[in-house]
Amino acid sequence: MTSSALPTPVPRQFLSSTVRRVAKAAAFVALGFGPAAQAAGTAIRLQDDRGTTLELQAPARRIVSLMPSLTETVCALDACDRLVGIDRHANWPASVKGLPQVGGIDDANIERIVALKPDLVLLRPRSRAAEPLERLGIKVLALDAKTHADLRRVMETVARATGRPGAGEAYWRKLDAGLDAARARVPAGWQGRRVYFEVHGGMAAASESSFIGETLARLGLGNAVPGTLGPFPKMSPEFVVRADPDVLMVSALGEISAMAGRPGWSAMSAIKRGRVCSFASARFDLMMRPGPRLDEAADAIVGCLASLGEPKP
Repeated sequence: MTSSALPTPVPRQFLSSTVRRVAKAAAFVALGFGPAAQAAGTAIRLQDDRGTTLELQAPARRIVSLMPSLTETVCALDACDRLVGIDRHANWPASVKGLPQVGGIDDANIERIVALKPDLVLLRPRSRAAEPLERLGIKVLALDAKTHADLRRVMETVARATGRPGAGEAYWRKLDAGLDAARARVPAGWQGRRVYFEVHGGMAAASESSFIGETLARLGLGNAVPGTLGPFPKMSPEFVVRADPDVLMVSALGEISAMAGRPGWSAMSAIKRGRVCSFASARFDLMMRPGPRLDEAADAIVGCLASLGEPKP
């Protein structure tokens, strides 16, 4: 006669410790750590602005950023604690100023970057650092925002790289709503008025086809510089005199008296009537950067127009 043996009871203390170990291991994997995390997770596939496809086996946790706007984007997406290095021009938020600086677009210090052991480096497509870093096996994501649509795409790409898909799109919706709100605050008399937005110390201007020009258009403002000249064309003083813009927007480094000394500028209505928006360096920086403070840039423009009062014919 054959009998079936009953299973031997498992001691309660052994069962309890096993459950604890399994639960602890599961939590460890869920946080994205340990060898099992990579096996259990799904690879993140990204395409950058060079057309290169990048594959990350896990969300980036040690990031070096070689562009101020990309640094700001990482922080805006609540991943500032993952930054381990920045370029020399990054200055927002204030917390990044204490991070190691690794140079700039054209003179990034490869040795310093490697020493920081990044699992991802963010840079511009034209950066000279991309090739040597990739030869050393470091993941590189080249991104650049030249339009509002670019900014939207870049923000979502960075969000996906940090393991937060959808966060970039959500942030863009916030910015988009901020632009609409800013437009509603533009004084009625300024709607449709033409702006001359000076950059590079007066050597060039932001045209209709530039990132800044797109912001001006969203606010219902015109642009004295046509987009057919390129995003930031070099301008002659004579061109500006002929264009006779309704308002000048410049860095605070430029003085109105100095501008009046340019050939023919003293006769311009904007100079004669004091219609000049002069922005402090920090404020001008954020206006020049295609990043997550786009709504603040719009607010600065509207604030200055409001301070000038309603324009007279």
